[in-house]
Amino acid sequence: MPRSGALPLLAALVLALAAAAAASSGAAKGAPAATDFIRKSCRETQYPSVCMQSLSSYGKPPPRSPQELARAALSVSADRARSASAYVGRICGPAPRGGGGAKAAKGSPARDCLENMADSVGHLRDAAKELDGSLGRAGSPAFRWHLSNVQTWCSAALTDENTCLDGLSRGVDAGTRAAIRSKVVEVAQVTSNALALVNKVGSGH
Repeated sequence: MPRSGALPLLAALVLALAAAAAASSGAAKGAPAATDFIRKSCRETQYPSVCMQSLSSYGKPPPRSPQELARAALSVSADRARSASAYVGRICGPAPRGGGGAKAAKGSPARDCLENMADSVGHLRDAAKELDGSLGRAGSPAFRWHLSNVQTWCSAALTDENTCLDGLSRGVDAGTRAAIRSKVVEVAQVTSNALALVNKVGSGH
């Protein structure tokens, strides 16, 4: 028979285990709900499978509101754009200095694409930062102003990415074009999805 002094300790241990089990059960129930929310939201994007794949494993806890989901989508887009920009930069190499060579390198489609992608990264970072702050009361002038900024930056990023892709159609060898295109198309898809999710934040307001 346990000594009387051990009983309070045993009771506390039982309560702690029960609380941990309850928390674990709540998290387990919450995870499918969050995944279902992401799936339903992604259905309204242009690339739903890409949307689901890129956001279902994003961070902990998972996004549970339109604003949180749009913020996550913008972060994913910025990360992918930064990675693509670095990839294009490695292909381009350092710009030659001096003479006509530098001018030619600066105006080459691949290097123009590099500049486009750098701009895209900046726009997506600005959009994510704006959405991460307080938008104000839903439907208020401040809310609409902040959301408009996010939409403008996200649209500008998508334009940069498409401009890069358009420029690759000329003056770039097939191998380089295919390598860059595969990276940038991936970025353009997640950015398009991010814009759709941003627009959903403002729907109904």
